[in-house]
Amino acid sequence: MSTTDRGFATLFEFNLSKLYLSHGLAPRKKQRMCFRLTMLSRISCCYPDPVVPIRRGNGSANSNEKKGENWRLDSKNSLHRVRVLVSPAMSFASAQSRFSSKQQKFYPQCTPRNSGPQSRDTRPTRDTGIANEEDWGISLLNENVNESGTNEDGSTWYRQSGEDLGENGYLRRWTMMGGKSHDGSSEWMETWWETSDWSGYKELGVEKSGRNAEGDSWWETWQELLHQDEWSNLAHIEKSAQKQAKSGSENAGWHEKWWEKYDAKGWTEKGAHKYGRLNEQSWWEKWGEHYDGRGSVLKWTDKWAKTEVGTRWGDKWEEKFFAGVGSRQGETWHVSASGDRWSRTWGEEHFGNGKVHKYGKSTTGESWDLIVHEETYYEAEPHYGWADVVGDSSQLLTIQPRPRPPGVFPNLDFGSSPPQLDDQT
Repeated sequence: MSTTDRGFATLFEFNLSKLYLSHGLAPRKKQRMCFRLTMLSRISCCYPDPVVPIRRGNGSANSNEKKGENWRLDSKNSLHRVRVLVSPAMSFASAQSRFSSKQQKFYPQCTPRNSGPQSRDTRPTRDTGIANEEDWGISLLNENVNESGTNEDGSTWYRQSGEDLGENGYLRRWTMMGGKSHDGSSEWMETWWETSDWSGYKELGVEKSGRNAEGDSWWETWQELLHQDEWSNLAHIEKSAQKQAKSGSENAGWHEKWWEKYDAKGWTEKGAHKYGRLNEQSWWEKWGEHYDGRGSVLKWTDKWAKTEVGTRWGDKWEEKFFAGVGSRQGETWHVSASGDRWSRTWGEEHFGNGKVHKYGKSTTGESWDLIVHEETYYEAEPHYGWADVVGDSSQLLTIQPRPRPPGVFPNLDFGSSPPQLDDQT
């Protein structure tokens, strides 16, 4: 294995978008930690560049190595930053889509359309997480609308809005808009909605999709919701996003699913699943974070990739901490096309007294097992928590439900039994 192959580096970029609090809530005091997650809260309009990573290294002897230079992702714009440097193995790399420039050929973006709706549809961008509601600019119409028209260039547009009613005070207000080029080769569609009922449930969402004349297509949905636990009356806010894009000229595309869940006592869960493909190379990534609101934290990441000739490689790690005591462990691995496997595993036990047990081994005969004196860093509370999400969800919180007639009460589903309590104190 060459020197390049023996150097394994994985780089995740986490950028922080400044978040402001409202409603008089303030975050609690934070503890330090080695691996930090912050959510990037911006999706911009007008030709964002999608990115698709490919594997680089001496082990890939095909034309895509040259293409990789054109698909490379600027690390300043990527979302995660957790740097792990061990050896040997091969590196993951992110790279910029060669069909990003095609988007400017797509029927005019982000420009007024006479009296019709402005086209807001742009291809989603990888690794941008879940946007805040203010970035979408959702503005529902207050009356039922069904209109359409033709622009000077021959492109067409339509706009519709309405309300759907249901049981238990269910109300869904929605606005849908879209358009097509004059020859129908490209089109876009976007739908906004807000939902509420008498139980206190509120939801705000967006779905959009589009395609261009070259056959590139994309789809994106965003959602945030508020609900209360029927047994504890505890408020919960959830945010989620799904994004995907596919090239019309080559076997390339990607899909991402992101989610965040919060409650008023500090319990928080965050995670993402990602998949991408560029011709004969495919890659996956999953990560998650869980905070119980009382100091316990679990974080993990698992990512892997493969080629059609059978080469596979990956890296994963996990950490658990509570009250200064915890562990970290991980594995880096590589399987060649002929089936030869290399791996290195490692672990750390943090005792909370300034001592850390470090151990590990590899399939090439390496091994270590020692006690070192060093500080333990971790974050027992999320960097972006309940106070932050409340401050960024003003539009969701101000959704007005249908008026409830006197003597009519909401129908609450308590289920068969209350939730089980955690014995941990």
